[in-house]
Amino acid sequence: MKKENLAIVEMLICATLWSIAGIFMKLIPWNGFAVAGMRSLIAGLTIAAYILIKRMRFILNRRTLVTGIFTACVYTCFAVANKLTTAANAIVLQFTSPVFIVIFSALFLGKRIRRSDALVVSFTLLGIALFFFDQLQPGYILGNVVAIAAGMFMAGMFMAVGELEGEQRFSGILIGQSLTFLVGLPFVIITKPEFTSTAVLSILVLGVFQLGISYILYVKSSQYCPPLACSLLGAAEPLLNPVWVLIFDGERPGIFALIGGVIVVASITLWCIFGQEKAGAPTPVKEN
Repeated sequence: MKKENLAIVEMLICATLWSIAGIFMKLIPWNGFAVAGMRSLIAGLTIAAYILIKRMRFILNRRTLVTGIFTACVYTCFAVANKLTTAANAIVLQFTSPVFIVIFSALFLGKRIRRSDALVVSFTLLGIALFFFDQLQPGYILGNVVAIAAGMFMAGMFMAVGELEGEQRFSGILIGQSLTFLVGLPFVIITKPEFTSTAVLSILVLGVFQLGISYILYVKSSQYCPPLACSLLGAAEPLLNPVWVLIFDGERPGIFALIGGVIVVASITLWCIFGQEKAGAPTPVKEN
């Protein structure tokens, strides 16, 4: 199999693994920070084992540290959002990261915002607004805000990872896992979560497969799979995530959230297909 074709398969597997986050997080009755910390502990050990097996160097510098900080913020916000709002809301609102990339590129890199960029920002904001029509309870509103913050931090992570190569990418991700664990550890100690068989199995699946192996596949595939293709293949995550939760947990997003989700995913996907092939804003890669 050609390396390019193999990269596409790896990215599809990666997106599928990312999509199981919602259902397994719903099965763990822990505080969101505790879930994030324990998930990253296991994922970090998985990635560290891969780095050792491949005899890669661990690189700590300003760029890998910045990448790690953004990554830790993404992991923590996403886990907390899953506890405060529906899985569908958490993942779709996080999927707004390309919009923040456009905004950050204009603010900090001096990139010109094209008409297609302005349109996708407008439609995405419209889709986000619809989420708040469905969930007016304080808990859901807070969860939606945290999920949007995850999308914002993810945009920073994409931009930081884009500056790294090979071993540096793995190092940045490993730093992110370590920082997330350190943030979550006090909540594990304070809340004293119950380690039932279901909770332990779920956190192992999240750490090893959903966050550990998936990120190994992402870094490998990103070497040969163009960013545009990664972004489109990664769109499988926000589509599959609420499906698993609906099937196995019965959690149903509201009608406005469904409409908003379709607007967000469709707008960003069409923007990637028709807008990103032209010169302009950077092409984002979907990642969880």
